[in-house]
Amino acid sequence: MRILRAADYRVMPWKNGGGTTTEIAVSPDGAGLDDFDWRVSMARVEGSGPFSQFAGIDRTLAILEGDGIVLDIAGRPPTSVNRTTALFSFPADVPTAAKLVGGPITDLNVMTHRGRTTHSVERLAVSAPVEIRTEPGTTLILCLEGEVVIAAAEPVRLGPLDTLLVERDNASQPAQPSLLAQPAHDTTLFVIRIGGIRGND
Repeated sequence: MRILRAADYRVMPWKNGGGTTTEIAVSPDGAGLDDFDWRVSMARVEGSGPFSQFAGIDRTLAILEGDGIVLDIAGRPPTSVNRTTALFSFPADVPTAAKLVGGPITDLNVMTHRGRTTHSVERLAVSAPVEIRTEPGTTLILCLEGEVVIAAAEPVRLGPLDTLLVERDNASQPAQPSLLAQPAHDTTLFVIRIGGIRGND
């Protein structure tokens, strides 16, 4: 179990050089933009334009701040994504462009290498204690705003944009199957679960 503080996240250029992204976590540790198994990051998008392409990568996007964007993905009709719509998943290796709806946004990006890892992303609006399921692999709990305490052997307090990373090696590992999250007030949590493909985990 690791606590990842927002102040310690790595800021780096986009792959296409069009802006900067804040890397929350990556595997393997220290992996670059072309050799990761999975990556979780936030990006500030100041203007409309093309997305970076990542060969062999599946991607899920969520809006954290701002009015949202319209994604134009090759072979699909334009799709609107904002803070109230469902999270949006798409292949990161097809041409994709974004049009801002009402000004700059901040988005959350979860990316996994197709054939090596898989992922799911859940957005939870919480105002009372809630059980968060962990699974074999890696579970990340991102506190979007406010403060939440995660009950563990030693309680973990997460502030705005802090993340708790929990790793379980396999299904038989004796580990707590769920964690109790206790928000200080209304907040939004993102729960990201990353698993390995059978034979590669």
